[in-house]
Amino acid sequence: MEPVSLQDFVCALDPASLPRVLRVCSGVYFQGSIYEISGNECSLSTGDLIKVTCVRLQKVVCENPGTGQTMELAPNFQGNFSPLTGPQSYGTLEELVSAATQSSKQLPICFMSTHRITTKARVVPQEQPLKLEAVEMHLGTCCARCVLGTGAQQVILHLPLSQKGPFWELEPGPPRTLLQVLQDPALRDTILTCPALPWHSLTLMPQYEVEAIMHLRRTIVKIPSTLEVDVEDITASSQHIHFIQPLLLSEALARGGPFPLPTEILEVPEGPPIFLSPWLSSLRKGQRLCIYGVASPPWRVLASTKGRKVPRHFMISGAYQGKLRRRPREFPTAYDLLGALQPGQPLRVVATKDCEGDGLENPGFMSLAMGDRLEVLGSGQALGVQERDMNVLVCQRLSDQPGEEECEEAEDQEQILLPLHFSGGFVEELGDGRRYSLQDLIAQFPLPCEVKVVAKDASHPDDPLPSFLGLRLEEKIMEPFLVVSLDSNPEMCFEVPPRWLDLTVVEAEGQPSQPAGPLPVVPVEELTEAFYYHLRKSPAFEGQAPPPRPPKSKGLSGQKKQVSKAKGVKSSEAFELQEPPLMPKPKRKTLRKVIKDSCNLYSAIPGHKKGLRPTKPITQDTNDEHNYEEILEQFPKTL
Repeated sequence: MEPVSLQDFVCALDPASLPRVLRVCSGVYFQGSIYEISGNECSLSTGDLIKVTCVRLQKVVCENPGTGQTMELAPNFQGNFSPLTGPQSYGTLEELVSAATQSSKQLPICFMSTHRITTKARVVPQEQPLKLEAVEMHLGTCCARCVLGTGAQQVILHLPLSQKGPFWELEPGPPRTLLQVLQDPALRDTILTCPALPWHSLTLMPQYEVEAIMHLRRTIVKIPSTLEVDVEDITASSQHIHFIQPLLLSEALARGGPFPLPTEILEVPEGPPIFLSPWLSSLRKGQRLCIYGVASPPWRVLASTKGRKVPRHFMISGAYQGKLRRRPREFPTAYDLLGALQPGQPLRVVATKDCEGDGLENPGFMSLAMGDRLEVLGSGQALGVQERDMNVLVCQRLSDQPGEEECEEAEDQEQILLPLHFSGGFVEELGDGRRYSLQDLIAQFPLPCEVKVVAKDASHPDDPLPSFLGLRLEEKIMEPFLVVSLDSNPEMCFEVPPRWLDLTVVEAEGQPSQPAGPLPVVPVEELTEAFYYHLRKSPAFEGQAPPPRPPKSKGLSGQKKQVSKAKGVKSSEAFELQEPPLMPKPKRKTLRKVIKDSCNLYSAIPGHKKGLRPTKPITQDTNDEHNYEEILEQFPKTL
C-alpha cells in the first residue's frame, strides 16, 4: 500500500477490518515539547508503529463551496442530504432539459428548486426533490411532466418549460442521512444539498478520533485524523509484531481479571517504603510476578504496640487466625472516657494516681485517690469559671470492693463531675477473659481496643504479634489488596495495595505456577513510621474530633488569694515581710523533723548574708497552700 494521509486512510477505512497496523512514513512534531493537547496525540515520529483499534466520529465540518464559510455538525445531525451533479444551477426548466440533452443523459432526471413553485394543482415547497420523466404538450403548452413524492403518494405535475428556478440537478436516489453519506465512498467530496441547512450546496469534511496502541504506552493513544502525517498499512506483514502495553496494578484491579495473571515489573514507583517486609526488596524492574486476584476479606486493622518506648505499627489482615484477649484500656483524660462510653455498655474505671481538684475550676469535684473506682454515666454541663457553662463528665464513685453490690440508691451515691480537659489517669476495670478471633472482636467491640495476642496464627510461623505485651487496635481500613507471588518463589505470597504501591507491569507469556492448596499469604505486615502517619492523615481518620481545649486559667496567684479568702486566712498576715522562696510540699513519709509551733506559716527572715539564701523551716501543716509555680514567682524577689 502506498503512503496516504491519515485523514484519507480513516475516511476510506472499513470499521469491520479493524484492527489495522500502520507505520508512520512522514512524522509531525508540534512546536515545543508537548506530546498531547486536550488528551490527543499531536506528535508522531517517522517509523512509529500504531495499531488502530477503533475509529470514532467526532464532528463534521460543513463548507459552502461558493463562499468558503464553514459550520460544524454533530454526529447525530438529523437532516437528510441529496447529492448534486455539479455546482451549476439553471434559471429555467428549459435550460435544465437542454443541459441534460447535451450531456447525453437519459430521462428521467431528478432536480429541485430553491424557491417555492405554485401550480393550480398544489404548491411545491422549496428544495423538494422532483423527478422529470418527459417533455410533452399539456393544454397547448410545452411542459415537463414531473413526479412529486415516492410510492403511493406520487403526484403528477405539469410544469411549463418557462418555469423559473433556479433549479439544481440531483443524483438519482432517495435522500440519505449524514452517516449514510459518510459511509458511501462514491459520495466522498461530492457537492450535496440539505433542506435543514441555510446553503443550497455544500461539502462535508468528517473529523475522526483514532484510538490506537503504541509500544510502551500504558494508555490508549488518541490521534485526531486531521494530524498531518502520512501512514502506510502494514497489517499483512506485521503478524510477528507484539505491542508491549504497560499495565498498572490499579488497572488490573479495576478490570477484575482474568486471574491468575503472569506479569513482569517495568517500573516501581518512587518514594519511601511502606512496609518493613523482606519481599519488598524483591520488587524491582524485570522481576516476574503472578497476580492471583483480590485478597479476601477486603478489610484491614491498623494496630500499634503497647509498652514500648518506640511503638511499632502493623497492618493486620482480616484473615488473621490468631487469638486475642481484651486488655484494660488506659484513659489519660476525661475526654477519652467520654469517647469510649458506648450506649448500653457500662464503663467502669479505676484511678491510677492521686488528683486534687480545685472547686473554682472543677465544680463538683473535690479529689480522687489512686484506686478509686468510678462508673462513667455520661456527659453534662456545670457552671465553671466566670459563671460560664462548661462540658463535664458525670461519674459515680463506687465502693472499693469490685465484687460488692451497691446497696445505696442512685441519688444517695456520690457523683463526681470531671471537666473534659481534666488530665488524670484511669484504667478500665475489665473482667473479660475470653479469647476472640479478630473478626469477632471487631464485630463486638468498638475501636480503638486494647488486646493481647495469646495464640499466634498457625499459618504464619513468624507471627510477631504474640511477643508484645499489648496491642492497640486503632482503625478498620477498607482497602482492596491484590494477592501476588514471586515467579521464582511461588510459595512466597503477599498482599499488595495498588493504592499505595502501584507497580507498572506488563503481561508476560507462559502459564503461571499455581501453589498446591490455599495460598500462603502473610496476614501481618509491619508499617514504616512514615507510612503509618500518612495513614493517620488519610480521610478515614479525619472524622476523629480533637479533645476540647482547657479553659484559660485566671492565674495561680489570683486563685490562691481567692482560696485563702474562702478559708478565712488573712492575706495581710502572710505577706507582711518579704517572702522567701517556697519549698515544695514533701510527702509525710519523708519528714525528718516536725515543728510543733505551726501557728505562723512563715517565720521571720534574718538579715541576708552574702552567699547565703533565706530558708524556711518545714512544717506539717496540712493546710499548706504551697505550689511549685510559686517558687518561680517568688524567685526574682530573692535576687
